[in-house]
Amino acid sequence: MRRFASVVLATVVLSGVASCTSSDGGSSPGGSAASEPTAAESTAAETAGLIPQEAWTAQQDGLLTFATEQGPDATDPLGLIARGAVAERDGEEPDLTDAKVADYQEVFEKLEAYTDTGDFDIDRLITLWLREHDHLDPELADAIEQHILAFKYWWTEPTPEGVVDSQYYWTENHQIIFLANEYVAGQTWPDATFTNSAMTGTEHVAHATERLRKWFDWRARFGFSEWLSNVYWAEDMKGTLLLAEYADDPEIARLASMTLDVMFVELAGHVRDGTFGVTHGRSYQKDKLDGYDEDTFSIAKLAFDQTSAPYQSAGTAIQLAVADRYRPPEVARKIAASKDTAVFRTQSSLPIDPNAPIDPDVEAPYDTTFEGEDGLMLWWGMGAQFPWQVVPTSVQAVRDYDLFETSNFQQAKDLEPIVATSDDASLQQLALSLGRQINPGLLSQVDTYTRRTANVMLSTAQDWRPGQRGEQDHIWQATLDKDALVFTQHPKTDVSSSEDASDNNSYWTGDGAIPRAAQHENVNVVLYDPSYDGGGGVGSGAYSFTYQDFTHAYFPTERFDEVVQRAGWTIGRKGDGYVALWSARPTEWRHYEEGQFTNDLTDNFDLMAPGGASNAWISEVADAADYADADDPFAAFVAAITASKPAATGGTWCPDQARCKSTTGLEVAYDSPSQGLVTFGWDPAKPNDEQAPFTVDGEEIDLHPNDVRWDAPYASATFDDGRYRAELDGATLDLDFTKVTRVTTR
Repeated sequence: MRRFASVVLATVVLSGVASCTSSDGGSSPGGSAASEPTAAESTAAETAGLIPQEAWTAQQDGLLTFATEQGPDATDPLGLIARGAVAERDGEEPDLTDAKVADYQEVFEKLEAYTDTGDFDIDRLITLWLREHDHLDPELADAIEQHILAFKYWWTEPTPEGVVDSQYYWTENHQIIFLANEYVAGQTWPDATFTNSAMTGTEHVAHATERLRKWFDWRARFGFSEWLSNVYWAEDMKGTLLLAEYADDPEIARLASMTLDVMFVELAGHVRDGTFGVTHGRSYQKDKLDGYDEDTFSIAKLAFDQTSAPYQSAGTAIQLAVADRYRPPEVARKIAASKDTAVFRTQSSLPIDPNAPIDPDVEAPYDTTFEGEDGLMLWWGMGAQFPWQVVPTSVQAVRDYDLFETSNFQQAKDLEPIVATSDDASLQQLALSLGRQINPGLLSQVDTYTRRTANVMLSTAQDWRPGQRGEQDHIWQATLDKDALVFTQHPKTDVSSSEDASDNNSYWTGDGAIPRAAQHENVNVVLYDPSYDGGGGVGSGAYSFTYQDFTHAYFPTERFDEVVQRAGWTIGRKGDGYVALWSARPTEWRHYEEGQFTNDLTDNFDLMAPGGASNAWISEVADAADYADADDPFAAFVAAITASKPAATGGTWCPDQARCKSTTGLEVAYDSPSQGLVTFGWDPAKPNDEQAPFTVDGEEIDLHPNDVRWDAPYASATFDDGRYRAELDGATLDLDFTKVTRVTTR
């Protein structure tokens, strides 16, 4: 899906990009090692510690059985792929000739119109053609081939006369899918002339290879800007799986497999009861109200088999279920299954501050660049269209590729004269003046903190872009199981209707102001206070700067075994997991009218804190074992929590002026029964380095530890290093992207 939402602002400043080289001067990912092991040695080292083949085949079979019996329609590419795989595993010759060209007419028309997400369709069609073209109706196989050869694989290719190209090439997930498609299509038809580009397949392979190495380099060094996304990791896996399975170049295939390994270890450390219930760089209402809704749910169930909940959909998991070359590492499965209490800290993406003073000599971090195609690819890949640092590159891209004519940029078309008549310096000043409003999709560097026990998981994006306008970011969540989830947010829009429940900017997606949040162990504090006025912008849709005059929490009472409200706290139990939530503003349950979206919930679930967009929320989680000495552990937890009287002072406490700004800042003190005195603050009027620290029991907690790419009892990696290690219960994974080596044991 497109990440354009921010593509406009009342200023139209778009963002630039950067090329990236190894920071230590050594070979970047994709470079050659000094001495290469033999093919047999490499294969043995890679496969020794993967999920055992017998177990993996059984897990694949389970997903494929679901997919063929209850999954996508048989004429859908993924449905045909699943049918073909099941027949082959049963020793039969697949017969997929019932699928006809007419069944694919809608997707073919979409591809011919250059509509957004066409790269997703091509990915599935390439996989279908490679696996099953001999088993398809010949006319359909030929039509698929012709559309693959006619596809536009990169934004620099020409666009046919009379066609407006509305494909969105730039986000992290789109980049890998476009490039993987280009590489595998070019490899498959090396001597053919691709009709849109007039390039041969061999030329396409060369074009894709250069950019794939950059993409893998950035992921190895900086991680994913769409961090821990329960939507877009499924898309990233489409492209990486295509390469891991089909790339003829063993180094490209290995880089893809290694990147998948990184994703599976991070996924494994952030799932609870099969639910990827943590902070997310990007998520939607449709994906975060229960574990079933997540696009990653079936992937996690297939890979780890750690939930008894049945499959609800298949999607990208089908492509993993038919994979012949790629298997996840066994250590990831063991991490997912672990019941030991563990904290997993990660750092992802690159730092950039759109509110910093303009510096004409600014340099991009970590030896990257803000300029050229590399700059466009890197910075637009992390939603950095509008920071002043990348405005010159962004504006040039808008002009070069007529982006105001595309559907993604159409709502900003009124700003075209500004871009046409303003110089870069003026646009940079405009971008700075609106820096807090016009960068909602900016996925700048983030530090995440996730603590998981046998019964509950709490996860937070630490002190990330507080007060600024957000878009699709999900800052914190407590997860007891796939149904019992708790989180808060500041919404931009009001309650969704049942008809627009899957809209990318819906009520539960948020898109208001980002809070200042911090977590230590089992406690977090989340402070909302917008640093921009709730008005202005362009129109009333995605580009307006308005927001709602309240914050609220998702607390689905009917999915808990017990819920108690006392002394300002809402406290829930699911099995042996407990969660407590407190709001500085008085709360009330929202009443829903017929036709409004409720996610099929019939009891209270929307805990409102009306009266203003500023508020303090505190959460604490626990296990029954933490109160095992009591006759009734949950009652003891409730008593301990409600004995504390959190205090919030300052902030924008003006019920009749929902959009007034803070004048004194917001400070919170909470005497946690498990952690001692917790204090935190947020003042939108102060710079970042003058904000109140996060303290626990008198000790200041470092929310941004240096150089931590992975930090967990079972996983370690240094930021900008390219080397990763995971180890648990005898299973290991060692990745070195600088040498392109993958070693596993179990």
